[in-house]
Amino acid sequence: MSRRPPPHTDPDPVLITTTEELVPLCERLRQEPFVTVDTEFMRERTYWPELCVVQLGGERDTAVVDALAPGLDLSPLGALLADEHVTKVFHACKQDVEIFYLRFGTTPQPLFDTQIAAMVAGFGDQASYDSLARALANASIDKAHRFSDWSARPLSPAQIAYAAADVTHLRRIYVALRDRLAREGRLDWVAEEMAELADPATYATDPDRAWERLRPRTGNRRFLGALRAVAAWREREAQRVNIPRQRLVRDESLLEVAATAPADAAALARVRGVTEGFARGKSGTSLLAAIEEARALPEDALPELPRERVGPSPSPALVALLKVLLAAKAEEHQVAPKLLASSEELDRLAAEAPADLPALTGWRRRVFGEDALALRGGDLALGVEGRRVRLIRPG
Repeated sequence: MSRRPPPHTDPDPVLITTTEELVPLCERLRQEPFVTVDTEFMRERTYWPELCVVQLGGERDTAVVDALAPGLDLSPLGALLADEHVTKVFHACKQDVEIFYLRFGTTPQPLFDTQIAAMVAGFGDQASYDSLARALANASIDKAHRFSDWSARPLSPAQIAYAAADVTHLRRIYVALRDRLAREGRLDWVAEEMAELADPATYATDPDRAWERLRPRTGNRRFLGALRAVAAWREREAQRVNIPRQRLVRDESLLEVAATAPADAAALARVRGVTEGFARGKSGTSLLAAIEEARALPEDALPELPRERVGPSPSPALVALLKVLLAAKAEEHQVAPKLLASSEELDRLAAEAPADLPALTGWRRRVFGEDALALRGGDLALGVEGRRVRLIRPG
């Protein structure tokens, strides 16, 4: 069984720039029970995140992998991330996992996110890496290079040291949280949360549903058909030219395009935020073609706004009681309230209590959901004892 390094003793960081260096590193890390992982990337000027640096932390290795190094093959890293015998430890991992999904076509397995684990362990909503490093690793984080241009080369010694710190302290944070949650019998709670983050469907995008993010305020199906078409066009075109969708065409301009359905470049150029050059160029031409296709759709092929849930409105008083219960249960179990139930879930719970509500499934049901249903059904009351809320059960 591997021995952890002495407290506060970390391997010196090594910069990896060649495949010949990466292969033995990943082979060593695949012999360990867990590896800490982080990334540095740029996305301000591109649609797709540009992976610049990957940090890896092991018992005897701290590596900063230059993902932009010429000729570097990242396949050994993909094999490490896919190795189900090695737990991949991240902090706030969703963007990192998305990057690896886009690069390797699969998500790292198994996952452990220390931010979510910290919420389960009572460190509040969205505990930062800095705060956990102070609390659990007795370390402070130098934030000077947080907004570095990670695509610039060469990487400076200070950048390398900053990047390495993101995985060295993370090892001690992970061990502390893992051991604490194991003692409290809550590791399975974290495992349930990891299922969604590890699901490739979480990171798959469907351009034909991009229009829903714009939250249109009208049910006019002809307008919605045009909006679906131009939003899907923008998504695919932004991917093709690799620029942020808002830099291609802003939301407000896209909504106006859908509303006016311009038939030629001159009309398109009259839309606020659309230039003459864009309207007459390759992108403008393809946008006009998308509008024309939407214009030709028959009525039965046009989209509709998602149907609002039909049912009684929730009682504000009952919602308020459920909020008190949520706070009391979160305090009792030392878990972040946000992780137990959202405000929208409380509204739905008060109105209809659907069985598929996350608060009524898995560990959340045991901690909060059962008592929420009892409160809703009149089988539980709330009182005050000293300075705490007390649950009062019949009999």
